[in-house]
Parts: sequence; structure tokens; C-alpha cells
Amino acid sequence: MAIQPNTIGAGCGVMVFNNRNQLLLGLRNSDVNLADSEMHEEGTWTMPGGNIEYGETFEEAAKREAREEANIEISNIDVICVQTDKNEHAHYVSVGMVARSFTGTPQVMEPDQIVEWQWFDLDKLPKNIFTPSRKTIDCFLNHKFYMG
Repeated sequence: MAIQPNTIGAGCGVMVFNNRNQLLLGLRNSDVNLADSEMHEEGTWTMPGGNIEYGETFEEAAKREAREEANIEISNIDVICVQTDKNEHAHYVSVGMVARSFTGTPQVMEPDQIVEWQWFDLDKLPKNIFTPSRKTIDCFLNHKFYMG
């Protein structure tokens, strides 16, 4: 869903960890016509997430996005941060969350948008991380609730 010019969108991202404390990230398609994001940043790694739909709670949006994008069911979800995400393409208020548990094996469900899912150690993250995901990770690591 495209946001209108001069409108602020609402988004979310959820950190999902496996039993080895590795973070799940998906590689966004590098094709601008396929990678669906108002923020753009094609070809970057991102956590499951996206727009919060009308009527959804933060947790409902995170569960829906994890199911739609990676075919996993997440639970025990905590809101850990709020951030401002803006660039020349879009302006969002984003909610960062952590899912303390999940079931299923991550799969590529929307191959036009996410081309693969991988688990990463927090001290060996890729350099090219989608800015909203990077901010959520930074808030988590630095115990911050807000990042502008």
C-alpha cells in the first residue's frame, strides 16, 4: 500500500532469534520494480516487517508480516523501540519488536520482495541492513527506546 505524498506511514519490524541466539534477516530484492518498500533501499537485509494495517495492533501486524513473508508463527512479542524512519522517498514512524519464540522454518513466501532468509550472529551482521531494521537492532543492542 503506497502512502500519499506528505503523509507519515506506520510500520513495524520484528527481531526473531533462533535457539542459537541468531537473528533472522531476509535479503530484499535488488530490483526496484519488485522490492516493495516506500523507503526503497533495495538489495539490503531486513527483518520481517512492513506497514501496520488499519485496525491492527503492533503485535498483530508483526505476526501477520512474519507469516506472510517467512511462513513462521511468532509469539511472546515485546515492543522494544519506536523510531523515525525517513528519506527522500518516505517518512515512517516504526515500531521495533522482539519475538521471544516462533514455530516453523523460515521460507521465502514473496520471492519478488525477499529472495532469501538467513540467520546471523549479532556480532557478524551484514553491512547492508535496511535502515529501519538497523535502527531497531541498534536500539536493542544499546537498550534505547527511541531513535530519531
